Amino acid sequence: MDPTSPLAAFDLTGRVALVTGARRGIGRAIALALAAVGATVAVHHAGTEEETRDAAEVVAGCAGRAIAFAADFADPAAADRLVDDVTAALGPVDILVLNASIELPEDFRQIDRARFDLRIAINLAAPLRLIQRLAPPMEAKGWGRILAIGSVQQLRSHTDMLVYSGTKSAQLNWVRGLARQLGPRGVTVNNLAPGAIETARNVNQFADPTMRAAFEAHVPARRLGRPDDLVGAALLLCSDAGRYINGADLFVDGGLQLV
Repeated sequence: MDPTSPLAAFDLTGRVALVTGARRGIGRAIALALAAVGATVAVHHAGTEEETRDAAEVVAGCAGRAIAFAADFADPAAADRLVDDVTAALGPVDILVLNASIELPEDFRQIDRARFDLRIAINLAAPLRLIQRLAPPMEAKGWGRILAIGSVQQLRSHTDMLVYSGTKSAQLNWVRGLARQLGPRGVTVNNLAPGAIETARNVNQFADPTMRAAFEAHVPARRLGRPDDLVGAALLLCSDAGRYINGADLFVDGGLQLV
């Protein structure tokens, strides 16, 4: 790419990116986009047969080098094993996209300790361990990108997702604190907050045409989002194009946070 082009700042040739939860939906779209601009991509999935097949399809669709890695974050040791496997195969990670999460909708009266702990393990404990392991090498290099995928529920919790929304609010707080600590060392930390994105995880929520139409009328953009709607913002925050953006909480939600 012409180094004088304004698009040259998006070029990630020579960078290694780890995208968690990358086998479908938003993670898949971001992994493919990072590969398209030159990054070598580690495609993380939880390791079931279905997820292994999906991850293989993502790897096949990536331009350049990509490898799938299985790690179930319900296992406290999984994050460390993932880091070890990725760095052994691809080298130091320059870009960490924290997309993997679990929702488990339920009435707050029915939340039990096991299901609570599962969401904490996947949504908070594993991301923290990945940051603990991967941020120091980024600091030593003087270049790194950490991008957390949040949710519009940071602002307003869905009535049946009290724990999920709480983990996303905690994640945003971490982003802001880490941005202050890591920014002086060339590592940016940002949060990308989707709204109602049409993915396999929430397909049943929008299956009824009447309910779908009512929800779309509620969104200022008058439609549901798609995973590829997140791509432009993700590329900005993971590249030199966004080098002066640090500690940001960027909504990609069609204006849903405004209503």
